[in-house]
Amino acid sequence: MNVLRILLVDDHAMVRSGFKLMLSVEDDLEVVGEAADGMSAIIAAREHRPDVILMDVQMPGMDGIEATRRIALEDLGRVVILTTFDRDDYLFDALEAGASGFMLKNAEPEQLVEAVRAVGHGHGLLAPEVTRRVIERMTGGGSSERPEPAEVASLTEREREVLVGLAKGMSNAEIAKELFLGEATIKTHVSNCLAKIGVRDRVHAVIYAYEQGLISASR
Repeated sequence: MNVLRILLVDDHAMVRSGFKLMLSVEDDLEVVGEAADGMSAIIAAREHRPDVILMDVQMPGMDGIEATRRIALEDLGRVVILTTFDRDDYLFDALEAGASGFMLKNAEPEQLVEAVRAVGHGHGLLAPEVTRRVIERMTGGGSSERPEPAEVASLTEREREVLVGLAKGMSNAEIAKELFLGEATIKTHVSNCLAKIGVRDRVHAVIYAYEQGLISASR
């Protein structure tokens, strides 16, 4: 079994304890470390090399957004931002810093568990209700005519079709069904797409696809 290693970052010990209790009952999840502020999170991430980091936003000293930015730069793990505030600035700042997901702390326990699994296995996590806000904010509401970048030109026709599928929010299974291909083949195409366009995960692939006009916000 592939066990996902998790680092918990929150300045409230009770919150960390609650998350640890919630996650530790799952056979495929293991909490390997905890931190109470951003700088401690970076140090712990360097030590434990977790697969997933659950990161609070508001903490004393270095906040979760700056910690996420540094963790992403060093590629120390995939970050899921956890906050009690459904605020656009947190969401956009977190994604621009390199976070792979964003969840509210009042999410149901099973949602948190599935979020950790999704991000740990290389999938981005963005709630459907905030997807359009992200796209409109981070792409300026749409893409104007521009020369096609070299990364997009390097995609094969099939890889381009897969990237468009990702941008529509489709799962690997749904893309496979639409393109009459196996899921394993789609998984390979997804990995190739992410590598060629230079993004960390599916969330940032979606943003990239809209930025480059591969799909419009109205579709």
